[in-house]
Amino acid sequence: MKRLSLSVILMAFVFSVSNAQPKARKSAKTAAGKPNIILVMVDDLGYSDFGAYGSEINTPTIDKLASEGLRLREFYNNSICAPTRASLITGQYHHKAGVGYFNVNLGLPAYQGWLNKESLTFGEVLKQAGYRTYLSGKWHVGNDSLYWPKQRGFDRFYGFIGGASNYYNISPYKEKAPPVELVEDNKQIHLEPGKYLTDEITNHAISYINESKKAPFFLYLAFNAPHWPLQAPAVDIAKYKDRYAIGWDSLRKERLAKQIKLGIADPKQAIAAHDPEVVPWASLTYDEQQLWQRKMEVYAAMVDHVDQSLARILAELKRLKVDDNTLIVLISDNGAQGGLIPTGRKRPRSSGPIGSAGSYDYQEQNWAYVSNTPFRNYKATPYEGGISAPFIAWYPKKIKAGSIEKGTAHLIDLAPTFYDLAGAKYPETFNGVKTNPLPGISLTNLLFQGTALPADRPIFWERAGNRAVRKGKWKIVSIFPQNKWQLFDLETDRGETTDLATQHPDIVKDLNAEYEAWAKRTDVEPYEKLRPVSQGLPGGNAGANPNRAASRVE
Repeated sequence: MKRLSLSVILMAFVFSVSNAQPKARKSAKTAAGKPNIILVMVDDLGYSDFGAYGSEINTPTIDKLASEGLRLREFYNNSICAPTRASLITGQYHHKAGVGYFNVNLGLPAYQGWLNKESLTFGEVLKQAGYRTYLSGKWHVGNDSLYWPKQRGFDRFYGFIGGASNYYNISPYKEKAPPVELVEDNKQIHLEPGKYLTDEITNHAISYINESKKAPFFLYLAFNAPHWPLQAPAVDIAKYKDRYAIGWDSLRKERLAKQIKLGIADPKQAIAAHDPEVVPWASLTYDEQQLWQRKMEVYAAMVDHVDQSLARILAELKRLKVDDNTLIVLISDNGAQGGLIPTGRKRPRSSGPIGSAGSYDYQEQNWAYVSNTPFRNYKATPYEGGISAPFIAWYPKKIKAGSIEKGTAHLIDLAPTFYDLAGAKYPETFNGVKTNPLPGISLTNLLFQGTALPADRPIFWERAGNRAVRKGKWKIVSIFPQNKWQLFDLETDRGETTDLATQHPDIVKDLNAEYEAWAKRTDVEPYEKLRPVSQGLPGGNAGANPNRAASRVE
């Protein structure tokens, strides 16, 4: 018998050991190193505005992410721009992060209007784990340059600081319309005439991805679309010519039917009652219908262009051969905006048709009623229409393609999820400051294994006196200034059509006690105390009518 060489013996040993290991599924983190993470936020987009959530808008790239990834039926935001972004970026309830009302200072630490140092950002935490950290788009959680992204852990930043921006510069700036003010890192710049802001946000995101070299990267891609003003390239608007001639009544029915077919909506669930402030489409004159059609054509074009931008991002990931090791999460900051003005808002500095660089239009409540299908109400309220967002997570070969889960997750859960995947430790102190602990939970088991989240976990909302608690199937809602709890069974009535508060006073009492305890530990103040200071400021309260959202909020 011939003597075996030492190398052959070693190879046989390695083979036998490797095959003796259990065939357990490797985690995303260990399978291919630390994943790249792209968090995409769109602005003022309703629950049903993507094709994968029921829309007629052409969103093939987003639909691809959904069909190859996971969708949640129940994912919640904070109902309005700045508080949502504060929770998203820090993983804290927005009061704890310092943005309890909006990005304005009401004189208390929980309402100072910028992110406090006790609440760490994605940039600050992930940088400690070896990530390159990038932000392209909207900030809206601190106007002073002391609190801009570069000062809060982001290696690179391009975008605008406040809550809204034109999508084009108007040259030569007739009627004293200012150029679009942007910031690149810490330098103030202007958008060049002829450029479209969605494209420039995308261009910078792509350049940042290329900058990361071999280091993993975190990219927060915060589009301002489809937030007002309605402005889009003419070629995109033309795609939707006459598509909205059916009107909002028929379109809402069309979207609901598609949602049921997709498995996003449950046919056993009650849908929201018809908004009495939305007039029948057939009652409008021909000219009125033409005006309203144009608004929705431009809105659709803006969403369409975001989809085109994400196609460019995906193509770049594939070109760099990092697509298989990149997690993409896509959400919206709040529901579509209500605020009824029957004839539509007047257009300041208007110098062209709706959608052009010189126009300044809104989607309006009539179409927002469609965008938020099948839910009740609008941005700035804690009804489902104000706080429900589409949620799509895509991670090739890690997330099961075509998954649709209930979820019942919140913004505060994304930070612990990303830190879990990145192997990042959230520190108890940072730069000598004791940090706020993270209140959320990691969604990794939900994303990769379909494991349900704890059913008894409460989720809380408060913004400008509007309050809510969701726990299991139950949800209580109170709208300022009525300050009266309503109770809904979301297992059968996510449309919030039937108030069960008088039938179940014990449940209301228990959830109210949980709310009061949360409000105390989160530094929430009664809005009556803050209201005199907040009057006339951006992001105002929804007002006394629970069917109406604020008329103009960023």
